[in-house]
Amino acid sequence: MSYKLNQQAKKTARVRSLFVAALVLACAFGTVTRAAAQNAIQKVTPPPTPIDITPPAGNSAFLVGHAFGSQGYICLPDGAGGTSWTINAARPEATLFTKFFGQDVQIITHFASINANPKEGVSVPLSGNATWQSSFDTSKVWAKAIGTPVIAGTDPASCPNSGAIPCLLLQSVGNQEGPAGGRLLADVTFVQRLNTKGGAAPTTACTVGQTQLQGYSADYFFYHKDQ
Repeated sequence: MSYKLNQQAKKTARVRSLFVAALVLACAFGTVTRAAAQNAIQKVTPPPTPIDITPPAGNSAFLVGHAFGSQGYICLPDGAGGTSWTINAARPEATLFTKFFGQDVQIITHFASINANPKEGVSVPLSGNATWQSSFDTSKVWAKAIGTPVIAGTDPASCPNSGAIPCLLLQSVGNQEGPAGGRLLADVTFVQRLNTKGGAAPTTACTVGQTQLQGYSADYFFYHKDQ
């Protein structure tokens, strides 16, 4: 009798866990897509930032993702007879999360890809552009860094961690709806990379052609034009 009760309890717990997981994902999908239109999760308030990485007036943050990933580096000649680590623009990789009911839920993936829908006048580099793709509706934004990066550790409010990759402002150079018309990232105008930790170039000696990945975390804030 106790065995049957134990099995029933386990089955009930499994069903409950699956139900909660489904509920979290359903709420995540609905909430994040509404956030793109009307800030339904909560008001997104980026920290104050230096002017060089502040989007121009007329753009508002509507979504933030907490990223965990890696930045790639390649060893190249330094022009002085030696070698040095150089950032590999084709190798940023990260997954962006937000919390729903205390659970981390993936909302966006970040990588480099060829810009499939460049804006007028944009020349797409062979290495592609930095890309963010919605995990829900597969809409995309491609962006490139503009202005002067903020050295990590020099701005306590937005970029406080010394020895990390810089904090950046990136401007959209292309956007794309998802195949079913999803628009979470289809109207993004600017992306801020703030609160960076890690990811800086290695300090070890290297040989030409050697590559290395450096882990990092950051907050990415996504902006669109004010309605």
